[in-house]
Amino acid sequence: MSKRPWGFVVGGLLVALLLAGVVSNYASSHPDGLDSSLLKGCTVDAEGEITGGSCPALQERDHELADSPLADYGVRGLDNDFLSTGLSGVLGVLLTFAVGGGVFWLLRRRGPQQPAADAATADVSGGEPAADRPQGRAAESPAGDASRVARSR
Repeated sequence: MSKRPWGFVVGGLLVALLLAGVVSNYASSHPDGLDSSLLKGCTVDAEGEITGGSCPALQERDHELADSPLADYGVRGLDNDFLSTGLSGVLGVLLTFAVGGGVFWLLRRRGPQQPAADAATADVSGGEPAADRPQGRAAESPAGDASRVARSR
């Protein structure tokens, strides 16, 4: 597997942009579960306006960010609903990708680094650190070789 799967990331981004820009316009216009549960106890006309009864939706207020550029699944100032919804979705995907990519970029591993503890265990004669040696292999030094030769006689 490649270390940098750019094709996969770009492909995923293109699919997300297509879904947000085009398919989002065909989403259901009926209220979701939260909206419909808030309307229980009230009578509603064909346009979704409450005409009577008592329900939690009667206490509904506009959100503080209701006048923001991307409020209500559209772009403020665009009269074409299809374009407004699609552009809102595309901007949302790009913003999410930028924030997520920035977080991953900040948290990415910078490659293998030798911690100070491993540097202290490195072989004095310039060999590899003890942590990188294969199991069962002792540090090889000129003194060790001489003592091994003397013992073998």
